[in-house]
Amino acid sequence: MVKEALYERANLLDIAPHLSCPLPIMLPVYKWWQIPYYWVGIKAYDLVAGSKLVKPSYYLSKAKALELFPMLKKNQLCGALVYYDGQHNDARMNLAIVLTAARMGATVANHVAVTKLLKKTLPDGKSVVAGAKVKDMLSGEEWEVRAKCVINATGPFTDSIRSMDNPETQKICQPSSGVHIVLPDYYSPQKMGLLDPATSDGRVIFFLPWEGATIAGTTDRPCEVTHSPSPTEEDIQFILQEIRHYLTSDIEVRRGDVLSAWAGIRPLVLDPNKTNTEAIARNHIIHVSDSNLVTIAGGKWTTYRSMAKETMDEAIKCCQLKPENDCKTDGLLLEGAHGYTPTMFIRLVQDFGLENEVAQHLANTYGDRAFSVAKLARLTGKRWPIVGKRLHEEFPYIDAEVRYAVREYACTAVDVIARRLRLAFLNVQATEEALPFIIDIMAEELHWSKSEKKAQHEQAVQFLKAEMGQDVNKASKEDIDINLSKEEIRDYVGRFQSLDVDKKGYISVNDLRRSFKKHGETVTEEQLHELLREVDLNKNGEVDLSEYLQMMQAIKSGAIVYSRLAMIANTEYEKVSVERSGGGL
Repeated sequence: MVKEALYERANLLDIAPHLSCPLPIMLPVYKWWQIPYYWVGIKAYDLVAGSKLVKPSYYLSKAKALELFPMLKKNQLCGALVYYDGQHNDARMNLAIVLTAARMGATVANHVAVTKLLKKTLPDGKSVVAGAKVKDMLSGEEWEVRAKCVINATGPFTDSIRSMDNPETQKICQPSSGVHIVLPDYYSPQKMGLLDPATSDGRVIFFLPWEGATIAGTTDRPCEVTHSPSPTEEDIQFILQEIRHYLTSDIEVRRGDVLSAWAGIRPLVLDPNKTNTEAIARNHIIHVSDSNLVTIAGGKWTTYRSMAKETMDEAIKCCQLKPENDCKTDGLLLEGAHGYTPTMFIRLVQDFGLENEVAQHLANTYGDRAFSVAKLARLTGKRWPIVGKRLHEEFPYIDAEVRYAVREYACTAVDVIARRLRLAFLNVQATEEALPFIIDIMAEELHWSKSEKKAQHEQAVQFLKAEMGQDVNKASKEDIDINLSKEEIRDYVGRFQSLDVDKKGYISVNDLRRSFKKHGETVTEEQLHELLREVDLNKNGEVDLSEYLQMMQAIKSGAIVYSRLAMIANTEYEKVSVERSGGGL
């Protein structure tokens, strides 16, 4: 199983070099006896990989470990071991596989759900699955798709399809929720990850550089199957606490540094092919029902290709299919890989006038298709860059990517912010700020009405709240008790009153507008209301003193690290706050 995974890892690095790359991962060691123990383990890992080894593992002294990962806790550090694994952009990899299949003749559909399995009776009297009734979840249209073979590859929804085939069938999926959080880039080096193989409760925690930020996770707990999994405050706090164990005390790990948080569902499975049906399968399983429904479940991203090959082999066998050729996917380059080179971004800069950071992002996201994306970029009206309007000033995503996403089957705003771009996973606040621009571009491409644009905005905001951590973050701030000294309260009341010049007892949009005008700054009405909404807990369109003090307590405790309203009050009060960073949730 390990050898197969290592082979497939190497294949993935070869067939999608623009989306995947080797990443060194450090195991810090704080007990001398663990050095040979872990060394033997990772060297065995290297040995099993054989010729498919990405790069050999190695030992680091304490001094060298701290040089490469200066955020590490120094006390009692003995040294570290480093091994290499693969890292990829999973959303884009998924899309590259779909697009490659489409180019090779497959018919693909987006936002389509199976509502019923169709069956037919063979001459020998056997009833077999012969297709599916499906529904377009956007338009409501329904139709039937006839097929010689139906494969159930639906992850955590495996049992829902199996029950359509046979309502009495045993459930095999044991869904498990895993939460990840994203932190600012200064939490980790750009080219080195961290692994804690033994956390306080025995789980493994990864701490990795990812898409210009730092990703940490994951947790593992039983859950219900849902289309909208949500992170919990308990899981977020667990990850933050484990991070604190490994980082130097110079770094204050704050709840407010969490830029985004989400939960995924891992479909652990029981093997129905075995007599012991209570044991979780260590690998994927393939099962053929009495009516020839082929189910593939379990497994992991790395081995997706070999899983697909084994599934197709079983489908050919049980449904008596007659393929024209053998499997061709081993070594088959995915969409964007054919003309990709590590220096391709330079041509994008020179040929189109894109910013260097944007060009690198496009090359590493779309591969050789980056030129097609760049052609859709609009003029900026500036001396430099010539084309490519950023969706948000903090990120290299540009207008052309939204237009291109529509050509990649994107149908909704959520498709773009989460399943084409990675913006929602990197920074929820920035995503909400970029939403109006993104929706305007999609409206041009898809001819949306004003009402549809409004509906898309509402759906996207709800997605950010429920699935990307906004709601759980809001709850964490509201649960904070105000514990300020008399001096602090006196100081904060003064700042509050510097904005509430009319002594109304609350801050309104008019107060914010007056402050910006006083300082010669221009902001839109929407931006003014957005500023107020950040702190307006009871949603009455104004911020009273208790809400303001709640915000200042949250900043003091680290529950939030940034508030634009607090900054405005500080400016009016002629003091500048330093309790902010990163733009956390």
